[in-house]
Amino acid sequence: MPHLMPTQAAGAALYRRDPQGPVVMLNLLKFRDVADYARAPQLAPERPISGAEAFDRYIAHTLPFLTGSGGELLFLGQGGPWLIGPEAERWDCAMLVRQASLHSFMAFESHGPYLAGIGHRTAAIADSRLLPLTQSMRASTR
Repeated sequence: MPHLMPTQAAGAALYRRDPQGPVVMLNLLKFRDVADYARAPQLAPERPISGAEAFDRYIAHTLPFLTGSGGELLFLGQGGPWLIGPEAERWDCAMLVRQASLHSFMAFESHGPYLAGIGHRTAAIADSRLLPLTQSMRASTR
């Protein structure tokens, strides 16, 4: 079963965890061969495009809102097979996004103008994983 959006339970658990300070979101993404704009026909290009191309459109739309909210795209790179992990599992793209806090991230994610272009992401992605990361106290004291 693909994972495209957080569940209410996962969101509630993240709020209960209440991470303090900056949050880095580790995204693992698997693209569709052909983008599916059925849920956002108003954003559909004139000709079919790949999921990777649709994701490029999502990034171009999103970056101004991300940086405007104080966030930062730390890394966006091509994936592939695991060095350590299941041989049959592969991810097309890995992305790290930093926000000043969980609350900053949630405000960005619910911003109307940002949401107007989220259909590019939905069209692009066949499956994903999103892991919120916070800096370990052990690592920050070294």
